[in-house]
Amino acid sequence: LKIFLRTKITNLIGILCFCGCFQGTLKGFDQTINLILDESHERVFSSSQGVEQVVLGLYIVRGDNVAVIGEIDEETDSALDLGNIRAEPLNSVVH
Repeated sequence: LKIFLRTKITNLIGILCFCGCFQGTLKGFDQTINLILDESHERVFSSSQGVEQVVLGLYIVRGDNVAVIGEIDEETDSALDLGNIRAEPLNSVVH
């Protein structure tokens, strides 16, 4: 995972956590996979309205909350019409 993350520094990534869905530019990480994102936002999904983007700016995501990390194609992402996407929010993770 660390090798993958090293190659993604300065790239737009998406993170699915137990606490939400985040996107931002990867600026760094540490040995416990705590992630530093710049120009980040959280995408909040709803079945009754479009996707809301909450601007977070510089943000740290704790590594023990991360479920999935992936690179985002910026061209494809910018073409999405988030106002028309509706989806049920993910249920909380139970340990």
